[in-house]
Amino acid sequence: MTSKGAVNVEVQTRHLPDHPVTEKGQFAFAYQITITNHSDVTVQLINRYWLITDGAGKRSEVEGSGVVGKQPSLAPGEEFQYTSGAILDTPVGTMEGYYEMQCEDGEMVRVPIDVFRLAVPNSIN
Repeated sequence: MTSKGAVNVEVQTRHLPDHPVTEKGQFAFAYQITITNHSDVTVQLINRYWLITDGAGKRSEVEGSGVVGKQPSLAPGEEFQYTSGAILDTPVGTMEGYYEMQCEDGEMVRVPIDVFRLAVPNSIN
């Protein structure tokens, strides 16, 4: 890739209080990811890695191919957006991770995803 940090990842989160999968004492969250390719080469998202930490310090890792069943290719200037979710045992937690992207020349690049918070509204003072 021609310039460092050329793939940008933005995250928006929200609490899902009425999500049917949550058991008593669990909290569901959605996160919307927007990946934008600011480089001058096409990149493809090959793998993902997430570290999810709840408010009690319980950590879980999620990794695998693509996101939401896709391995999108992004030409220069293109973006890809998707929504996924996480279930926590506490009303507050964090996620962080990275995407492994393959450039059109075959080079693999790790794009970090900064820590972001999952929180029930008004649960943090």
